[in-house]
Amino acid sequence: MSVAAKPRTTPRPDRVTVKTALLSVSDKSGLLDFAKGLEQAGVKLLSTGGTAKTLRDSGLTVTDVSDHTGFPEIMDGRVKTLHPKVHGGLLARRDDADHVAAMNTQGIEGIDLLVVNLYPFRETVAKGADYDNCVENIDIGGPAMLRAAAKNHDFVAVLTDPKDYETVLNEIAEGGTTLATRRKLAAKTYAATASYDSAISAWFAKELGETFPETLSVAATKIDTLRYGENPHQQAAVYSDGSGRAGVVTAKQLQGKELSYNNLNDTDAAFELVAEFDDPAVAIIKHANPCGVATGKDMISAYQSALTCDPVSAFGGIIALNRALDGATAEEIIKIFSEVIIAPEVTAEAREILASKKNVRVLETGKLPNPTDPRMTLKTISGGWLLQTADNGHITEDMLKVVTKRAPTKQELRDLLFAFRVCKHVKSNAIVYAKNGKTVGIGAGQMSRIDSSRIAAWKAKEARTEIENSVVASDAFFPFPDGLLAAADAGATAVIQPGGSIKDEDVIAAADERGLAMVLTGMRHFRH
Repeated sequence: MSVAAKPRTTPRPDRVTVKTALLSVSDKSGLLDFAKGLEQAGVKLLSTGGTAKTLRDSGLTVTDVSDHTGFPEIMDGRVKTLHPKVHGGLLARRDDADHVAAMNTQGIEGIDLLVVNLYPFRETVAKGADYDNCVENIDIGGPAMLRAAAKNHDFVAVLTDPKDYETVLNEIAEGGTTLATRRKLAAKTYAATASYDSAISAWFAKELGETFPETLSVAATKIDTLRYGENPHQQAAVYSDGSGRAGVVTAKQLQGKELSYNNLNDTDAAFELVAEFDDPAVAIIKHANPCGVATGKDMISAYQSALTCDPVSAFGGIIALNRALDGATAEEIIKIFSEVIIAPEVTAEAREILASKKNVRVLETGKLPNPTDPRMTLKTISGGWLLQTADNGHITEDMLKVVTKRAPTKQELRDLLFAFRVCKHVKSNAIVYAKNGKTVGIGAGQMSRIDSSRIAAWKAKEARTEIENSVVASDAFFPFPDGLLAAADAGATAVIQPGGSIKDEDVIAAADERGLAMVLTGMRHFRH
């Protein structure tokens, strides 16, 4: 049953004078300067535990919440702010006669400013703490106070983020916090408590082994507002999920223009692809699809090989490396225009060379993501979401099943595994031709697999790559022999595919007839 609001008889106050503030924080950055500013403005300071000690040790006058309430902290600090003198001071409407009368009768003093950031639950989990320590770092009093103060934002300002300290201090100096600021801070507070609860629910789900909990709670922190989205008429922003996974969200931008929505999406695709390989590898991406991927003895040879697959499409592309970008490779890269370059490290020599192309965005991540780490992917659909475990399947030689009369040679086998890892990152339907550790033809995003085979062969012919005696990878099974035969016609000698079609026997027979070696993975890599 909902509670009806009392009719408002007075206008909402714009400026509210801050007489009393309650401070209780785990993140103490900027705290002392802020508290000193409050004291200089004549604000009475209430505080708890470690925050009170920090303030008092700096020479500030502080009243402990236990002295304010007349009730001691109990149960190892689990109960300290859960008291009517705290919550009444936060929730009382100053323009309501009944509320004011209750305050006077019960000796409740109004609290005009609440400064709280919560127990470090996420940080505790990230450190690998045991179950009991994680539970003890679930804040109870903090969220309760935050929600109370945010609800009563007509009269109370609530702070959860040290970045807002300066704004509030300036307003206090000008006569009091403004309604506009208090509303903004209230909204920010509810987002903070929702995010905090989301982290707790996600942790519980993991502890209970629930991959798909009954209620999905998603929390993310905005990193930046982008100029526009996929197209100029769309708006966009980029958020962090807090996982710290190496990539575009956590990377340091060393130079270049602001990253766009498409830059971020394409760069993510490129970096996740090169992370698949142990040998030095380079991927060149356009519209989230690889137009060239190669491994090599070093970064410059890998880059040069990747470029040969489709040098036309590589213009204006995204370049990802899985090793440090050195000067020699940088010299090669700047010979054509690239939108973004991403690598775990960029040497000083490479930075100096790339500086001559000031518009090129250069990102340094510090490390590579682990492609086999368990994680989730989330996609919007109309009216809802699709949640799934990430495609972290990693096919190795011992997982392959030879189904043709001829087994692949050692070189074919190396190229087959390489091609299938690349294929995992190509939009379906996907066909990848490879030879000697580099792609020589890629067909992506077609409605039929035979069209992908033909397009990949055509692209190879246009680029004049050596598709003869290459191998071919398919992200899903060949439903009919025609796609396989198209690959054979193009010059492929060995095939890797998941298998599982009702026509598998026909496809195998066609491979035998052409003298192809074929292996099945039993694992599909659709990518939409």
